[in-house]
Amino acid sequence: MKLTARIERWPVAGAFTIARGAKTHVDVVVAELADRDGVIGRGAGTPIYYHGETAETVLAAVLSQADALAAGLTREDLQARLPRGAARNALDCALWDIAAKQSGQPVWRLAGLAEPAPSVTAFTISLADPARMEADARAAAGRPLLKLKLAGEGDRERVAAVRRGAPEARLIVDANEAWTGRDVAAEAEVLKPFGVELIEQPIAHGQDALLDGIDSPIPLAADESCQDRADLDRCVGRYQAINIKLDKCGGLTEALALATAAEAMGLEVMVGCMLSTSLGIAPAFLLADQARWIDLDGALLLAADRDMAMSIDRGCLMPPAPALWG
Repeated sequence: MKLTARIERWPVAGAFTIARGAKTHVDVVVAELADRDGVIGRGAGTPIYYHGETAETVLAAVLSQADALAAGLTREDLQARLPRGAARNALDCALWDIAAKQSGQPVWRLAGLAEPAPSVTAFTISLADPARMEADARAAAGRPLLKLKLAGEGDRERVAAVRRGAPEARLIVDANEAWTGRDVAAEAEVLKPFGVELIEQPIAHGQDALLDGIDSPIPLAADESCQDRADLDRCVGRYQAINIKLDKCGGLTEALALATAAEAMGLEVMVGCMLSTSLGIAPAFLLADQARWIDLDGALLLAADRDMAMSIDRGCLMPPAPALWG
């Protein structure tokens, strides 16, 4: 197969703000594989900053596999040739996509999964002052599930403001490591009256031992602290859930194995994403049936999406069109 790849820049609608800063655009790397009959498979990866990735390093890693792909590289071979991360994700998803198109079977069937159905996805309320977050929540109040970005100081006021703005919505929160050094159980207790049902990554990854003995009244989910199956052992007993992102773990192949292993270890699954277009969201959507929480709004936060974009109806993300992916 012949490989081509490129970097694309997509503007964010306004700004996407978390505890570590704001983004006004996202760079994604698109990999395309073409066989001799002109069948094309595509995959996309968003660089993971805490892996030290940039669009340029991801593109170089993707292109480094051109000769191997021309010689018949398989998905299984790819797992050993590239580490977890956005480059392997882009290529792994492109290999799934071309296999589906060559066989005339959708990826979900090739992978032995249930046929994708419309699924409620979280919609992110970016970090801001309480008044702004309340206004943003009111504008999104028709969505059934909202995800709030928190920062540590002033989080109770932010969550209270969002609850005023969207009194009927389910709420999950993402501390993005900002509760490091804080009493996690006490912080969670303060948020419990507002109906928060999940707290993502309260402390810095690598410092997970700080959660030993913590009895949080709200389940905790590992995001940065759980990249792939190698991280599961240190999550058990500290977190109640993990957030699976294809860019973190390195593609749909590892994501499927990670979801199965997490379930066997008693961990709930959340499926999430980086900022990305619908091409990056489509493969992750196949995990929705295995997840308790779905957070696949990465393309909804962009100023524009690619052609054949995935759509949302009353807070439910619709399955991707095969012409987009899979």
